[in-house]
Amino acid sequence: MKLRSLCLAVLAVLVLGATVRRVSADGPQNLLLFRNSSGVSQTITTNGTIDPNNAFFQNLGTNGRSCATCHQADQGWTVTPEKIRVRFVTTAGTDPIFRPVDGATCPTADVSTVRARVSAYRLLLTKGLIRIDRPMPPNAEFTILSIDDPYNCSSVNDISVYRRPSPATNLRFLSTVMWDGRETVPGQPVTADLITQALDATTGHAQGQPPTQAQLNSIVQFETALFTAQIRDNKAGRLDVDGAAGGPANLSQQEFFVGINDPLGLNPKGTPFDPEAFTIFKQWQQGFDEDKDQRLAKQSIQRGEQIFNNRIIHITGVAGLNDKLGIADIAGTCTTCHDSPNVGDHSVVAPLNVGVTDESRRTPDLPLFTIQCNTTGQIIKTTDPGRAMVSGKCADIGKFKGPILRGLASRAPYFHDGSAATLLAAVNFYDTRFNLGLSNQDKADLVAFLQSL
Repeated sequence: MKLRSLCLAVLAVLVLGATVRRVSADGPQNLLLFRNSSGVSQTITTNGTIDPNNAFFQNLGTNGRSCATCHQADQGWTVTPEKIRVRFVTTAGTDPIFRPVDGATCPTADVSTVRARVSAYRLLLTKGLIRIDRPMPPNAEFTILSIDDPYNCSSVNDISVYRRPSPATNLRFLSTVMWDGRETVPGQPVTADLITQALDATTGHAQGQPPTQAQLNSIVQFETALFTAQIRDNKAGRLDVDGAAGGPANLSQQEFFVGINDPLGLNPKGTPFDPEAFTIFKQWQQGFDEDKDQRLAKQSIQRGEQIFNNRIIHITGVAGLNDKLGIADIAGTCTTCHDSPNVGDHSVVAPLNVGVTDESRRTPDLPLFTIQCNTTGQIIKTTDPGRAMVSGKCADIGKFKGPILRGLASRAPYFHDGSAATLLAAVNFYDTRFNLGLSNQDKADLVAFLQSL
């Protein structure tokens, strides 16, 4: 987006931002309701109340930030470009989210004027992306040959990549912490990984000293008690009626353990994989006596769930799956990768490269890295090396975790780099990537399902 257009978009958001409002903040703070484009999202906490004095909301660093700076309740506990632009306009780009350390495209970017700040924070304003600094890992199996970086903020030994902040809710279902899994220690409880993440976020993003153990425990206890999901659809109405199990209350009761419903035999209970991983709207197969439009909307959501569970996908060229199994064409479904029942992330640590970072999908606002695998000489061009900058393995270039799918409607854009502005754009990515041949009705049904999660 050109600078002038971006400035106009920032100013226009004063009007647009007013259309997305909090529904209710009255009563005990154990239930939060927020409007989004497709209906209403709800958050509950199993702690009894949402404590505004929790360390999650405290400024523990030196630059004015707290965890809540980038994890806002009304945005699915992450941040969205639309709301970020409101914060820019109302503070002239001085809100704590706008800090050069990682909010700018480079820490050295000029932020001396409002116009300069619009340019410096362009990826935050347009895609909600935070800069992540990744040094070359020790004993890396690859070499970065060259970098096409519009921000001149990377070197062959230390690169900058740009990613969406992960939601700080529904964390009880995580198997991997962070997009590239850099906070995940094999065999360690996820709660321990989250404590490390909170520590690193405070010393890094907030530029502070290490918090006390009590503060770290407080943050993680707060986060792991949050459950967020869509509770109402603009067309279908309530998502937890007529046998449906939508909403966060039902989600909080969902069984989960690492390996649950894993398709590769890693379920510790030995239970076979069931591709029908989503059953939230199964009961909506039958008709109901409500308004015709509402009935049609419910049936669309239910059809989308069935497509997600059952439509055969010929999975090809996915690093971390096809190569790992030695099978060039896997007849799978969406739930082959989104296997956690009624949640949708990987139930085990399983970073995959589905092609989001391929050179062919690069946009001019992202860097492009040309990488050579040292052993084979293979040349790979990618907008983000992903897991490889943690593991040092050439085979991990472009790999990322599969995110939790609940609460999607509140947190556009999608993918780690915000490259899918809408859920339809995300569906279109998979349709073209795997030659699914989805009809317009199929796409509409999938979007109806995904935005109801």
